[in-house]
This record gives sequence, C-alpha cells and structure tokens, in this order.
Amino acid sequence: MCDVLQIARSTFYYEAKELRKEDELTEAIVEIFNKNRKAYGTRKIKTKLQDQELIVSRRRIGRIMQEQGLVSTYTIAQYKPHKTACNEATTTNVLDREFEQSEAKRFVVSDLTYVKVQHQWHYVCVLIDLFNREIIGHSAGPNKDASLVSRAFAMVQGDLSQIQWFHTDRGSEFKN
Repeated sequence: MCDVLQIARSTFYYEAKELRKEDELTEAIVEIFNKNRKAYGTRKIKTKLQDQELIVSRRRIGRIMQEQGLVSTYTIAQYKPHKTACNEATTTNVLDREFEQSEAKRFVVSDLTYVKVQHQWHYVCVLIDLFNREIIGHSAGPNKDASLVSRAFAMVQGDLSQIQWFHTDRGSEFKN
C-alpha cells in the first residue's frame, strides 16, 4: 500500500507523540518569572522547569518570554540618579586660558597629583600664582581630600584676600 501511495513505510508506522500544550508551558514560564521578582532569565527558568520535570530549550524559553514581553530586571539598564558632577557646576570660566597676568595673586591656579612613596600613593596639592609662576603654597599627604587643599592654603604667605580668582579643574577636593 505504501508503494502504491508512494510514501515511506516509516510514515505509516509513525505515531505522533502528544505535545504538551504551549499554553501550559507559557503559564509555567510566566509564573516562575513573576515569583522570582522578574529577575530570572532563560538559564534559571530552564533549571526551575527541569525541577518540574519539563525539558525545554533556552531558545524556546527565550522565544516565549519575548512573546509575553518578559524582560529580566537585570537585562534592563537601570537609571541611577546622580548628583551634579563637579565639572558640571554653573561656575563660568573667568580665566579663559589667559595665563599671562599682570598682577600678583590675582589668579591662583591649583591641581592635585599623586606619587608613589614606599609602595603607597601620596597626593600633592600645589598652588601657583600665574603672575610669576611661583609656587605660593603646597601640601602633601596620604589622603586625597579637602584637608590637603586647606593645608596648601595655610602655607600661603601674606593675605589670602589678595587672591581675586582661584582656578582649578573643579575636582571634589576643591568643591569641598
């Protein structure tokens, strides 16, 4: 009969296995996803399904998750609000790269750097008068903080009120 109908004998003897309904699998995946704070991805859902004696590929789980609009909270980029960064402050750039100055202590510039001393990092803060490029204050220490800057100012000879503008890269140590 198979020869007459021109079909393979294996087709005649083939018995289709009853497939689990896709709806049952979808419900199981959605339930696992929601029970676990919407954090599980395909790998963890697959192991949970194996605990329920359901063998499903990660690709199929991913397809069902996509159809249902399920996205792990770890997949979504989390928005982390942050405070305004130092360099985003509304302070204008008064110096505007005019490094040649005609008055002493009109503009004082500063920055921090670091050096390795006996296998440990130490920080150096230097205050420079742009009039004659003289170092008018400095300090060094193991911590990069506001006290390092205040110690550098304490070393300045003369009246600090003569300084009209203090220019830095606006790092957190100076903002503090």
